[in-house]
Amino acid sequence: MKRLTLTALCLFTLFAATGDAPAQTNAAGPVYIIPIKGMIERALVYVVRRGVSQAVQNNASVIILDMDTPGGRLDACAEIMQLLADLDATTYTFVNPDAISAGAIIALSTDHIYMAPSGRIGDAMPIMMSPLPMGGPQEVPDGLKEKAISPTVALIRGAAQRKGHDANLAESMVRPEYEYAIGDEVICPEGQLLTLTSQDAARLVGDDQHPLLSSGTVKDIDALLELIGHGGAATIVVESSSAENIARMIDGFPFSGILLAAGLLCLYIEYKTPGFGLPGLAGAALLAIWFWGHHVAGLAGMGEMLLLLMGIALLFVEIFLIPGFGITGAAGLSCILLSLILAMVQHYPGQPWYQPSSIHPAQIQEMILNMGGGLLLTFVSGVLLGRYLPETRTFQRLMLTKAVSAADGYQASAPTDDLLGQTGVADTPLRPAGIGTFGDHRLNVIAQGEFIDRGDAIVIAETHGNRIVVDHLPGATGHAQDSDTGQDKT
Repeated sequence: MKRLTLTALCLFTLFAATGDAPAQTNAAGPVYIIPIKGMIERALVYVVRRGVSQAVQNNASVIILDMDTPGGRLDACAEIMQLLADLDATTYTFVNPDAISAGAIIALSTDHIYMAPSGRIGDAMPIMMSPLPMGGPQEVPDGLKEKAISPTVALIRGAAQRKGHDANLAESMVRPEYEYAIGDEVICPEGQLLTLTSQDAARLVGDDQHPLLSSGTVKDIDALLELIGHGGAATIVVESSSAENIARMIDGFPFSGILLAAGLLCLYIEYKTPGFGLPGLAGAALLAIWFWGHHVAGLAGMGEMLLLLMGIALLFVEIFLIPGFGITGAAGLSCILLSLILAMVQHYPGQPWYQPSSIHPAQIQEMILNMGGGLLLTFVSGVLLGRYLPETRTFQRLMLTKAVSAADGYQASAPTDDLLGQTGVADTPLRPAGIGTFGDHRLNVIAQGEFIDRGDAIVIAETHGNRIVVDHLPGATGHAQDSDTGQDKT
């Protein structure tokens, strides 16, 4: 009986193990949920970057984008797509309820798409926004329309092709002149942009009856987790922090360039003034805030900060320990400049800090604006401050402007004007400096013109404070004699 019971349990376990298992189940790691809410812009890129980085570090099994967006910036959309590319974890988008414009492109960059009952996805044609702060969308000129649409078509088709979605369906979300049909049924007629409801996106098409776009309709995240086989998995929801919102301002143009210029300018003022004081502390603090903002944004890491500290240390050695300016100073400046550049370059999860995977053209433009604008602003501000700052009332309060003069009773030495014309004898050879005797006084003197031998008669020709200039006594020849012995002093 025991053997029969054991055999039955083994057979039951074997059949249970070989039965149908939930799709995409992977108990190796937690489930990360990254909200994509509101407008897609750089602040959202920071949140997605941090969430994907944590998911990679913690070996997440699933990454779910909880999406409700009307769209946003195309460059931010491209960065998020790059973050989602080539991940080991399975990626999902839960359209809850809208994935419009850039949201649709990001959704097509994930492995699977699920939608809420009232979900909508599509309408991804790019538009031009006014550069004014309160400006709205503007019509793209006819000459530039295809130039704007063509890269977007390539972007969305590439995303769909990589993840196994219908590339023609994706293109019909961008081109209004593109007709999309399934067999004889026209889903999106010419002249309209494709936007699908949850029912339209989940319909089964083709001979194999595969979903048109959405793998299913669920009411919430919990239902989605149950459907994909992760109902009991640990979930981590990535939320946007206030620090990331501040980092958005620090990283963006023009505040990044202004903050960088202010920090470099304070360090320049500290270099031009003696000692170490407020400008040096302010410059260090501003650069620390600049690096902190880029670190929170996921751009600057410990590698960039160590490179900056190394550059500052090399400059310190060059200024205080090694005379002149040579290899050490140039290496220090190169390290500082390289750290600033690397702190503005996109780094993707799983790659070392010194190896950016790719650089978006918009990112290069923004990096040039921030770095070039910051250096230019530092140079111009330094020239203007050097010219006008010493004349300001505030700066003059910090300067010692009191001059000492003889009229005010300040004298560096006793007056010597009364010595003009006095005659004496050179007690030492004047070549040109030496000592001369004038009556009862022995004075340090300097010969004017040719050297004067010891014992020659001299006359005081000029006095400049304690600087007494003598010359040969006109008409005097020979050597002076001692008045008591009558012997030649030579």
